[in-house]
Amino acid sequence: MNVTLRQLRVFIEVARLQSFSRAGSEIGLTQSAVSRCVRELEAEIGLKLIDRTTREVQLTDVGGNLVASVSRLLGDLDDALREIREIGEQRRGRVMVAASPTIACRLMPPIVAACGKQYPFITLGLRDDVQSDVVRKVKSGEVDFGVIIGPVSADDLIAEALMTDSFCLVSRDDHPLAGRSEVAWRELEGERLVLLDHASGSRPIIDAALEEYGVSANVVQELGHPSTVYGLVQEGIGVSVLPWLAMPLPAGSSLVTRALVPRAERTVELVRRRDRSLSPAADAVWNLIHQVPGRTEDLR
Repeated sequence: MNVTLRQLRVFIEVARLQSFSRAGSEIGLTQSAVSRCVRELEAEIGLKLIDRTTREVQLTDVGGNLVASVSRLLGDLDDALREIREIGEQRRGRVMVAASPTIACRLMPPIVAACGKQYPFITLGLRDDVQSDVVRKVKSGEVDFGVIIGPVSADDLIAEALMTDSFCLVSRDDHPLAGRSEVAWRELEGERLVLLDHASGSRPIIDAALEEYGVSANVVQELGHPSTVYGLVQEGIGVSVLPWLAMPLPAGSSLVTRALVPRAERTVELVRRRDRSLSPAADAVWNLIHQVPGRTEDLR
């Protein structure tokens, strides 16, 4: 049996309006085209559905039963197609994003809030992980995409630069370097350093800057999260070098920040799998993140 959706929809309209001409006007077909659709449907089913006279259109018993059944089926189909269309229009879906800790704590909260306002039927989940775990989750498909410190070198990933970030000194306000408006990297010589560990995307850049400016790094603690770094610096264990995205400092602390010069930059990148297209919902969030300022100075 080769019954088409067009034939069924035309038949339902004829039954609803009890007129071939009015049904044609409603759905944009000529009366002859409507009659042809109904005849083709009756031929496929092998039963008469409508009794026609010059004055009225009357459903047969079979036609009445078909209207009841088909109306429910078409209603379910229309609901399913509407839901698919809403997904395609970026209005519905679940999106998972993983981000490095310093990015997750500063950059992502406004994105989550903006997503809730612009796309109320998108559920945005955030995972804050060390950089190596973010890359692993992107590659495995556990998350739709990631936000990391670049550059990333992986043939199976697509990366797009999002913004640049630089570094600052974090010290107690009674530290000698706190009296400067900015601090040169070479002035860190001899200082006890409390740094993020090598799982952080920032650490290779910090190490490279220290080496470039001839600083023999005296690293006394290596930690996974900026909040722990703040606590140790607050207790006088040492000073730290952190990206500006790790700010703001804890409220009520005696800590201060000073720009490190010359400026050493890191790039924040969006990464996703090369062999997998983003869903419409994930693509909407990806584009939303692209609206952040290009430099961290614009976030302060």
